[in-house]
Amino acid sequence: MNKDVIDISNLRLPNFSPKMIRIGLGAVLGLILIVSTFYQIQPEEVGVVMRFGKYQPPLREPGLRMKLPFLDRVLKVPVQRQLKEEFGFRTEEPAIRTRYAQDRFADISVMLTGDLNVAVVEWIVQYRVSDPYLYLFKVRNVESTFRDMTEAVMRAVVGDRTVTEVLTVGRQEIESTVQEQLQEMCRQYDTGITIDQVVLQDVNPPDPVKPSWDEVNQAQQQSERLINEAQGEYNQVIPRAKGEAQQTILQAEGYALDRVNRSQGDAARFNALYQAYSRSPEVTRRRMYLETMERVLPRLGGKLFIDKDAQGVLPLLPLETLRGLTAADGTTNKRGDQ
Repeated sequence: MNKDVIDISNLRLPNFSPKMIRIGLGAVLGLILIVSTFYQIQPEEVGVVMRFGKYQPPLREPGLRMKLPFLDRVLKVPVQRQLKEEFGFRTEEPAIRTRYAQDRFADISVMLTGDLNVAVVEWIVQYRVSDPYLYLFKVRNVESTFRDMTEAVMRAVVGDRTVTEVLTVGRQEIESTVQEQLQEMCRQYDTGITIDQVVLQDVNPPDPVKPSWDEVNQAQQQSERLINEAQGEYNQVIPRAKGEAQQTILQAEGYALDRVNRSQGDAARFNALYQAYSRSPEVTRRRMYLETMERVLPRLGGKLFIDKDAQGVLPLLPLETLRGLTAADGTTNKRGDQ
């Protein structure tokens, strides 16, 4: 006999009693019954129970729950989790790599703008399930319908704007407009979806025109830079010139006011002196003379007063003292009463 051939004629099966078979079948049936009766709802989910295909309210909250075995079916809806749909590209798991729209997603991302140019638009829609009943039962293939609605809204909004707005300054406005219109459409279709955010992931011109577009952008940036530099220089020079002109005007006005006030004061003083002189000429003349001497004499330094009737001046002059005064003051002032 071949050694590789096993003779099973002498093998004997274990001898199970009917009681053991019944216990085993009961245990299996019990396990199946337990598994089909109890179910777990995660913290971010709610459960929707279907009995013979009919919805059984209310919604089941997170936790360990029970249902009728073999009769009820539980659908779990993530109402607390933020979901997202990607358009024009796909994020591959688990490597978290992004495959862009140049391949099989190009038919979604390529759009015609309002000025008949082409732009490659890639975007993300982040949403939540706000009504599980509407989400499950009101719209057939709700995810596919939602993607079609989003694409239609985005194409309509992009088609109302120029390519420059789409690629540069109008991105935030496009995001907010798409979010508002898409939310309104979801409400009309009873999808049970709430839009959290619409994000333009990447917006570019098509590859064949990218070099020309980059040159145009560089020229625009250089133009804006030169304009900003000129505006900065203008903001520095013009306000300074205006300030200096205003300062000169104020100084001139102040000088004019000072001269006018001084002239008016001098005229008033002269009139007052003239009136006093008219009333008593001799007294006024003497007072004016004394006041003038009071202002002038302190500035003369050393002084020598000689009587006009004196005789033999030289013997009487204190020459040493006069020489000292001359050396100290630089000059010798002489004055005789007339």
